[in-house]
Amino acid sequence: MRQIVLDTETTGLEPEQGHRIIEIGCVELINRRLTGNTYHQYINPEREIDAGAVEVHGITNEALADKPVFADIAEEFLHFIRGAELIIHNAPFDVGFINHELKRLDPDHPPLESFCTILDTLALARDRHPGQKNSLDALCKRYEIDNSARELHGALLDSEILAEVYLAMTGGQVRLTLGGESDLPGQTTDPLRPVRRDRPPLRVLRASDDELAAHAERLAAIDKASDGNCLWLKEK
Repeated sequence: MRQIVLDTETTGLEPEQGHRIIEIGCVELINRRLTGNTYHQYINPEREIDAGAVEVHGITNEALADKPVFADIAEEFLHFIRGAELIIHNAPFDVGFINHELKRLDPDHPPLESFCTILDTLALARDRHPGQKNSLDALCKRYEIDNSARELHGALLDSEILAEVYLAMTGGQVRLTLGGESDLPGQTTDPLRPVRRDRPPLRVLRASDDELAAHAERLAAIDKASDGNCLWLKEK
């Protein structure tokens, strides 16, 4: 399973008002493990950046003057993300900006959703923590993830932090390392050790035909007993 954790920074809030992407940051997960493969690019937006946006990310027009425009990096960026599940915090914002950039290149360009699936971690967090703050900073605090380096927003840094948040929300893994303090009171384990970047992926065991048939039979029985309300079948 290939997933790309993605974030962007922009000149403002509304692509319909001509605002543009100025930074893209992506980190790759395969089978829920960081591969060390990343994509990071600053982009010349060919327009002024709103003062309010500069206060958020600290990126100025002067810093982007010698950077490529989106048309120059589009092919490389799309090649990196194509076919992956994109993990994005507040996905409609980033997806809207990316699709806006693609339409500027070609009015007939297919939208991002046609060649990537998208998971919105903000929607996921709101579902799991209703009525609570679910900003990236709030989630870092809730899951005890260190975001002390995040003085300003930055696409690559925020993607790296979001990867930890996503793993914590979906699998109980808070750190991208092995070992450390036990979650159980009074128990400790070895000190934190970094996960080797070249460590092979976990072996994936596929269900046999007999197991798949037994599983389908069990779901059918549940569906019958619940008058057609088997959630697992509805997910298909």
